[in-house]
Amino acid sequence: MQEVLLFVYSSMNINNMENQLRKSNSTVISGVYTGHKQRVSPDMLIEQYLSTRKLSEQIVAGMTAEDMQLQSMPDASPAKWHLAHTTWFFETFILNNVNGYKPFHDHFNVLFNSYYNSVGEQFKRLSRGVLSRPSVEEILAYRHYVDDAMCKHLAGEINDDEQAIITLGINHEQQHQELIFTDIKHAFSLNPMFPALIRQQYTDGPVQALKFISFDGGLYECGADAVNGEFCFDNEAPRHQVYLAPFKLASRPVSNSEYAEFIAEGGYANPLLWLSDGWAWIQEHQHTQPVYWKEQEGERSEFTLAGLQPLQPNAPVCHVNYYEACAYAAWADKRLPTEFEWEVAAKSQPVEGNMLDMNVLHPQVAKHSGLTQLFGDVWEWTGNAYAAYPGYQPAHGALGEYNGKFMCGQYVLRGGSCVTPPGHIRSTYRNFFYPHSFWQFSGIRLASD
Repeated sequence: MQEVLLFVYSSMNINNMENQLRKSNSTVISGVYTGHKQRVSPDMLIEQYLSTRKLSEQIVAGMTAEDMQLQSMPDASPAKWHLAHTTWFFETFILNNVNGYKPFHDHFNVLFNSYYNSVGEQFKRLSRGVLSRPSVEEILAYRHYVDDAMCKHLAGEINDDEQAIITLGINHEQQHQELIFTDIKHAFSLNPMFPALIRQQYTDGPVQALKFISFDGGLYECGADAVNGEFCFDNEAPRHQVYLAPFKLASRPVSNSEYAEFIAEGGYANPLLWLSDGWAWIQEHQHTQPVYWKEQEGERSEFTLAGLQPLQPNAPVCHVNYYEACAYAAWADKRLPTEFEWEVAAKSQPVEGNMLDMNVLHPQVAKHSGLTQLFGDVWEWTGNAYAAYPGYQPAHGALGEYNGKFMCGQYVLRGGSCVTPPGHIRSTYRNFFYPHSFWQFSGIRLASD
């Protein structure tokens, strides 16, 4: 109850700040990493900052303090750590450079630094769950303290570099909003009571027959256009030419029932379908189905953020890793699309779909025919290793550690998921995870030559 009351206070506090800040004059925002200037009103920056901060607290409002403490594996983090780390970002890269600003707590610089070695020491990632202190209440107080200081700073003169970093920080927090969902889902899945974050009953429905849509080969421009003034991460640029042979892309993601056929035909027991590392992973962990599928009295269920539910046969299969995606594609006599094939197909589609909706939070059955569900529902594995584009340059200084140093041993996913905040995704967005990672809402779309 205490956390809920603190959230209500926070929302009221932010709304008051927002009203005061709207009295400011126009300013200029620089495109992050590009130096390109785009004029916007201060209202837009203020609204983006405050609404993003507010949404993070709305996401955790239904959690207990005990929920927010959980860290179920080294790849995941407690919800309260996410709330603190996203606050640390604004304090570290903006407020600590403002004259007269006093950091909220001296130890927070280490506790909530994720991986910025050039900034300083970090608390061990795999041990974040042992940090019972600071409490949830103190972390929320930290957020309010930083929000108050940020709003005062935003009401003044902001230089181009600061504006670019604030925009990056907003997008960074949106990434962590998605991680809050995926991390708490993994933690809840280990509880035999199968707790639910939301109350919802998912229903199945008819699905379009899987079709393959043809695309012409040729030279295509891929990557973010760094001169149009819109935000992009540095790993999306520069824009460059890519030659593609003619290809076909599946009209929708692979469904649960289609993946169940793969399982029934011995997909997890056939080494000929698996990459060597994938087969070793299967042998080590003894997986025989997607991680959140459960067998109960001959019926399949799936653990969701709304608790344990009957498996929806026609909804997209999710929480499969790269190894599983490749094995399924081999079984289907198809392949995964390249990230550039995916991007070329997605450019012609509106950026809309089943994204973060607190009443859903789960992939849904496709409602339209033709090429569909490219955005939202499930992140789609591609066949590309996560690497730099030709001419790539990381950002200068500590923020250069944001993306570039992770370009080793990971694979690219595209399109966003059912817990990706709306407005955060685009056709050039490159997500990336290690091939064994399954706790994200990741799925499969097939391709062929």
